[in-house]
Amino acid sequence: MTQNQHSFLFMQGPHGPFFGMLGRSLQAAGHTVRKVGFNRGDKFFWPRPLPYTAYQGDEAGWPEVLNALIAEHNITDIVLYGDARFLHAKAVEAAHKKGLKLHCFEEGYLRPFWATYERSGSNGNSALMKLSIEDMRALMDDDATEMVDVPSQWGPLWHHIYYGALYHFNLLFPSKTYAKYRPHRENSIGAEFYNAVKALATMPLRSINRQLATRRLLKRGDPYFLGLLQLGHDSSITAHSAFDTNKQFVDLCIMEFSRGARSHYRLVFKTHPLDDGRDKLKQHILVSAEKNGIADRVDYIQGGKLGLLLDSATGAITINSTAAQQALWRSLPVRAIGQSVFKKDQLVSRQPLADFFQNPTPPDRAAYLDYRRFLLQTSQVAGGYYTAKGRAALTRRVVDMILAEHGPYASLSKKTCDKRDSACA
Repeated sequence: MTQNQHSFLFMQGPHGPFFGMLGRSLQAAGHTVRKVGFNRGDKFFWPRPLPYTAYQGDEAGWPEVLNALIAEHNITDIVLYGDARFLHAKAVEAAHKKGLKLHCFEEGYLRPFWATYERSGSNGNSALMKLSIEDMRALMDDDATEMVDVPSQWGPLWHHIYYGALYHFNLLFPSKTYAKYRPHRENSIGAEFYNAVKALATMPLRSINRQLATRRLLKRGDPYFLGLLQLGHDSSITAHSAFDTNKQFVDLCIMEFSRGARSHYRLVFKTHPLDDGRDKLKQHILVSAEKNGIADRVDYIQGGKLGLLLDSATGAITINSTAAQQALWRSLPVRAIGQSVFKKDQLVSRQPLADFFQNPTPPDRAAYLDYRRFLLQTSQVAGGYYTAKGRAALTRRVVDMILAEHGPYASLSKKTCDKRDSACA
């Protein structure tokens, strides 16, 4: 291996062909690429000509096998999607311990036109967590960055659901090779496949119900706060907040809303676009609202367009959903209860939740625009994982970012320091 040649080990990626496409591009650039897979779904989406290792053990044996893979193939870089699941968390530990480059992909912090690419960690482990707005302003390039408006639609939802169904379909059948594999989600593989197929089949009906519920809400003319719910298995909840479930968040919001909000206000919970109803949140919201004496002031809307609801909202509450970025773009007050990359003093309220419902503190508009501009100059890459057009756009840009000496935040820091003829911290 030459001095500038990389040896990449791919872990699990987003459902679909993106990691395979990225692997082919890195190989075409002269680097060695291989993937370690843990089930048939991982193998299905990986291009056959590229090297593939099937891990056949259980979680307990993974660290030892990972270290052997790294040594045997002279791995210099690890590529993964999401850094919180056990198999990936151990890869993150190994990368840090051995001084390997770690390339972390996530859904876009600014959606839906971008994907997130970072080094060393994402979400609550992102380097953004340690950067203040003042730090970002000091590092930013003076060049103008196009501030694209936030659309009302989260993205091409059916593509995402389709690849999820296809992935879990491959896991349905018994496999001697992967007999010890256990998914990182609580649901069985069969339940995951069933939920994905059900979501595809019921999209038209859910769309009608959602439109009717939204129309009823907006016709009432009552002011309302919007609760932005996340997927129950989202690692942002389980790894980067004090909550174990959405239901705990719902109970807290309803209790504090009953204490603090003015009597003519409503509380509207909107589920994640990919929520499949497994957690029975609608029923739980109704019971919790009844228990707190505000059943006639609490609403539930399933998935769908967020922009229309935010356009008329008074403020938004979330654990740490990146959907809050759309609220901040509209200068709406936001209360984020978990740990998130946008939880900066100038952006989100620090008020007790009851006080927030009584008189919410709005974000600093200039600070948010600078925060957004910083992300667009660094970790937010145009494109996406689930459509052919999105994958092509993302791959065109991200390969050079992966091969760069520094990650997106450090690269901007170095560029800024070079321009100012000063030393980088």
